[in-house]
Amino acid sequence: MTSNRDVDLFVPLLPEIEGQNNDDEKKDLASRFWIETKKLWEIVGPAIFSRVVAYSMNIITQAFAGHLGDVQLAAISIANTVIVGFNFGLLLGMASALETLCGQAFGAKRYHMLGIYMQRSWLILFLCCFLLLPFYVYATPLLESGVVALWLIPLHFSFAFQFPLQRFLQCQLKNQVIAWINLVGLGVNLFTSWLFVYALGFGVVGAAIALDISWWFLAVAMGVYAVCGWCPLTWTGFSAQAFSELGGFIKLSAASGVMLCLENWYYRILILMTGHLEDATLAVDALSICMNINGWEFMIPLAFLAATGVRVANELGAGNGKAAEFATKVSVLQSTIIGLVFCVLIMVLQDRFALMFTSSTNVLEEVNKLAYLLAVTILLNSVQPVLSGVAVGSGWQAKVAYINLGCYYIVGLPLGFLMGWVFNLGVGGIWGGMIFGGTAVQTVILAIIIIRCDWQKEAENALHRVQRWSSTRTT
Repeated sequence: MTSNRDVDLFVPLLPEIEGQNNDDEKKDLASRFWIETKKLWEIVGPAIFSRVVAYSMNIITQAFAGHLGDVQLAAISIANTVIVGFNFGLLLGMASALETLCGQAFGAKRYHMLGIYMQRSWLILFLCCFLLLPFYVYATPLLESGVVALWLIPLHFSFAFQFPLQRFLQCQLKNQVIAWINLVGLGVNLFTSWLFVYALGFGVVGAAIALDISWWFLAVAMGVYAVCGWCPLTWTGFSAQAFSELGGFIKLSAASGVMLCLENWYYRILILMTGHLEDATLAVDALSICMNINGWEFMIPLAFLAATGVRVANELGAGNGKAAEFATKVSVLQSTIIGLVFCVLIMVLQDRFALMFTSSTNVLEEVNKLAYLLAVTILLNSVQPVLSGVAVGSGWQAKVAYINLGCYYIVGLPLGFLMGWVFNLGVGGIWGGMIFGGTAVQTVILAIIIIRCDWQKEAENALHRVQRWSSTRTT
């Protein structure tokens, strides 16, 4: 029996014991944070590199065309930015359905289903490529060089295989393989651009052919790695299972495509709207410089989107709802910190960063006025893609597609029009209205959904999805 004297002796020790418990909790939190950070950056690091390299391939092609003349530069720019860009966003979004399915199946250790899902995605995206061909055929008369769009059709079909392969490898954490293949692909792009544009004298058509070859190299190299023995657990050969459950797969792919392409098209509409202002040339020049800076930096948030989708999907597939929630917090925190750094850099260098692109005093002054909007855009873009990655990893694509439609096109676009034309605020008004009315509102809504999310229920939904879409293994 404990005496009062024993209790009195024990009481002074309570703060010390509580302090030890708090220290242990802090150490445990720090350890979990470090472990999650390593897992996250195993994906983020190679993903940033791969995306910057892929972005650079398009820049290199346009640079080679630009040295041929203004007409050739316009031809490849319109074809690559407008026509290919439109279809790129849709097909990339459709392929992101694999981030949900492959990620959750990998977490649930249903490894053989990754190969089945990839084959289904190949089939659906390949058929979708045929449906999108009229964009190339009927848009050709709009180009200064009429045949450029037709020569980019092989590039278009490479997306159907390259995008699913990239997600197939990414979801099983083979990100360094993707990075090395992209690096070699950049070398292929440099060589083929020189060969077809200058050595063989094919001109702007040669630039298009070089881009075709480069992207097909990526698809073939990833395909060889995937099916020739380096993925023994996840690739068990071609299977008739790829033709089953196509209805549900098409539905998720379509929702994923709509979700991401609505964001992709939104910023293209921003440039089109700016082109209708009174002093359109100055406005478009200044906005294009800002969008180029934003595009380069946006490769980092896109890498976080991919990494967050994989981490959340893996943990949900393994039934670890709390771990998925923790992965989300770590990713949002680190991406936001990086965004803050770039935001501050833009505000500090607001009157100097545009010197990389132009020496025109008028353009520099206009860019200086837009610098704060660029800084805010970069900061918002450091958070929003990560939240979209959570949505992809959780399988919420259909829900987010409706949110994007409402925020971007029902709120953002009208507000941009109102600020730009009705209140005569020009390009700053259009951009500000679209950013605060669209991107900011969407970010807040997604944040609220994620904060209120029942993660254990999401883990149960993921396990149910994996079980429902998995069937008896056949080889």
